[in-house]
Amino acid sequence: MRFVEEVVVEEFLPTFRSMLAEALREHGLTQSEVADLLGISQSAVSKYAHGEVERNDRLLGDRRLRELVDRLAAGLANGEMTPVEALVEAEVFVRRLEEGDLLGQLHEEAVPALAEYGDRRFAVHDPDSAVREAGQVLASVRRGVRVLQNTPGFADLIPNVGSNVVEALPDAGGIDDVAAVPGRILDLKGSPEVPADPEFGVSEHVATVLLAAREGGLDARAAVNVRYDPALVDALAEQGYTPAEFDAETDVETAVADALAETPGADALYQTGGYGIEPVLYVFGPDAPTAARRAGDLE
Repeated sequence: MRFVEEVVVEEFLPTFRSMLAEALREHGLTQSEVADLLGISQSAVSKYAHGEVERNDRLLGDRRLRELVDRLAAGLANGEMTPVEALVEAEVFVRRLEEGDLLGQLHEEAVPALAEYGDRRFAVHDPDSAVREAGQVLASVRRGVRVLQNTPGFADLIPNVGSNVVEALPDAGGIDDVAAVPGRILDLKGSPEVPADPEFGVSEHVATVLLAAREGGLDARAAVNVRYDPALVDALAEQGYTPAEFDAETDVETAVADALAETPGADALYQTGGYGIEPVLYVFGPDAPTAARRAGDLE
């Protein structure tokens, strides 16, 4: 009796880890850094680097595995992906290969009697799991933050209350389903200051505006808020967007719904302030990096 997990451990894991270790080293990481990211010892990284680990040629030649390794190595090296997110991506890939694919074939070759069962397999992992989905949203917000940090002059667009970049899960039902930067992005001596990595449920106002806009029919998953200025609204209009104004002193959900109903096709929102309320402009997009680029184009 041989389980498919044994094939994963004996065939896939050494091949995958060695490929990923090599790719990370090519990105300039040290053996110690690679070991920390992969959760293995430096001596193991050394063995991978010197070809002292037996690898499966069929896995080495699989285009999908090479693409996965390249994507994970790039994300881990530049910080756009955490080790946990990389693990989830690899787990999903492994389960797909188990389902009548390459790992399933290797398993059948090791246990020929399995072949008589054909394509009947147990679905042990969901490729569209909530964990993976959440990780993708967090990674997207991190990319959006980098866009803002790398946009010259973006600090000038930050309102006194601070900016944020938020992105919602596809079926978001509340602010706990929206990822954002905790504590807002602030202008620190002419540069955007990002206090912490993105988390879910940490943006109340910008997340609420995004959710209200989605509820009102706006096809957007992400938003960035910047300071309000009539010139910025005009700039959005000149770029082909349709800004709509909502009442800052009315319930946000109601005000946004009314604004979108009064301005069909609106894809940007703003409010001109009120008693104790700073005027703010909201730029939307299908994801955080796109919303960030649209906001950065206003400068």
